This record gives sequence, structure tokens and C-alpha cells, in this order.
Amino acid sequence: MKESESLTNNLLMEVDVLSNRLRNIKQSYTTTENKSLKGRLFSENKNIFRRVNEIYKIAELLNKNNTEDINFSNLLVEITQRTLNENKFESNLFFL
Repeated sequence: MKESESLTNNLLMEVDVLSNRLRNIKQSYTTTENKSLKGRLFSENKNIFRRVNEIYKIAELLNKNNTEDINFSNLLVEITQRTLNENKFESNLFFL
């Protein structure tokens, strides 16, 4: 199976948007006192994290089937892994 660079690039852009949204959610969560807003932010964070995890699994499949050392699927795996790790590391933020 050949890697689709268009698909990979679209996923890269999606991960970039989602990781920025995760950062914005965390910023908003720390600055608001509204309990219902905090609940919505928590729920959105969970859904976005789930989507990034799905993209990571797709990236691993694309990367497994590619024989080149340097390619877009490697980059996608790295970026999604960093986003997932950042979210796991800062997940305690929601339990302060």
C-alpha cells in the first residue's frame, strides 16, 4: 500500500489544529469559574484527545507500510505522539 501524501498532509493539519485547541481549552479551563463551562471544556478535551489518538493509530499504520526512513507518516507519528504526551502530562490540570 502506497502512502497517500495528501491524506497524511490533511491529518498533519488536523493534528495541528487539534493540538492548538487543546492548549486553548486548558487556558480557558484555568481562567474560568463557570462550572458548566468547565464541564463543556472537559468534555471537548476528552473528545479531541480521542480524535488525536485515532489519528495516531492511522499514522502508525501508514508508517508501518512505508519503507522510507524519512517521510510524512513519520512526521505524523511524531507530532501526534507529542500531542498525546503533552495532554497526558497536563491532564492533572483538570483535577485541581
